[in-house]
Amino acid sequence: MTTLKRAAVQGASVVSKKPKTITDFFRSSETIRTVSTSSKLPQTQKSPLPKPSQQTPNSTHDVSDDPDYSKFCSQHNFNKEEWVASLSEEQKSLLALEIANLHVSWLAFLHKTITQPYFLNLKRFLAKQVGKTIFPPSSQVYSWSHYTPLPTVKCIIMGQDPYHNHNQAHGLAFSVLEPTRPPPSLLNIYKALKLDFPSFEVPDYKTLASAGKPGGGNLTKWAKNGVLMLNAVLTVESHKANSHAGQGWEKFTEEVLRVAIEYCAKTPNNGIAIMAWGSPAQKRVSMFNKQLADSNKYIVIKSVHPSPLSASRGWFDSHVFRQCNEWMGEHGYTKVDWGVMEGNVVE
Repeated sequence: MTTLKRAAVQGASVVSKKPKTITDFFRSSETIRTVSTSSKLPQTQKSPLPKPSQQTPNSTHDVSDDPDYSKFCSQHNFNKEEWVASLSEEQKSLLALEIANLHVSWLAFLHKTITQPYFLNLKRFLAKQVGKTIFPPSSQVYSWSHYTPLPTVKCIIMGQDPYHNHNQAHGLAFSVLEPTRPPPSLLNIYKALKLDFPSFEVPDYKTLASAGKPGGGNLTKWAKNGVLMLNAVLTVESHKANSHAGQGWEKFTEEVLRVAIEYCAKTPNNGIAIMAWGSPAQKRVSMFNKQLADSNKYIVIKSVHPSPLSASRGWFDSHVFRQCNEWMGEHGYTKVDWGVMEGNVVE
């Protein structure tokens, strides 16, 4: 057993072998393995929607054989046209973005929550923001759902809220659009990856710029490879961090987590690694501790946040990426390819 594996096992804590079911989402009576790394280990623009991923990292659902997810929806008793027809005119108006842009694999499980009062009130709040600059652009708010359809999820990374400057946020936590330089938190993520996998090629902004490809902070490749990069809050006003917190997004993204966990529990040969970086993410994930399935299905990897404000308190010693792939390899799941640069496969 490697030093990292031994430390990870020592840092694991079994939550409960007999979780009490609170909702219909969780019916298993097994346990979750939780690893803490902090102490145990030394509307302004329009852009096209991304195409759904054609990969099936850990799921038995054949996406390549069902590109429009019609079979998937049939299997899960969801008919989008019938559901839309059942909505009131006000609901259709308020939920126009979700109807058009939320990927159907997620909509099949989230359509009930988005018709609840809390979500409709959130949409009324957003409707009142007309005239303000909101990030990401509306067409990209749900890009996470298109790059990482539900059956392809094998790792979840929770962020806080979108970047609030121009040409940054595009619907994936921690990721920024070209030609934006990687922000400080993302640079620390790259540094940690380099420590875990020396073969990881760190995107160099100057080199990319000189080649006419400035950027280096777009993590779309991760999303396509099964990493659900989900912020707790999905929109933000320009230059006002957390300005849309407390309006309802948090409850919605908790439901996204719940759906991913529940789907995994019912799907053979499927497992999810959940990255909980920083206290807010850890608190959000901890609410599912008693409801998650056994350690062969899930692992929660905790660490401090990669932000420069906290990274010095253990981020670079956390080895979160190596832990993730070691756990996946040990349990027969497809490892995450953490490479960002074209041709750089990092497993």
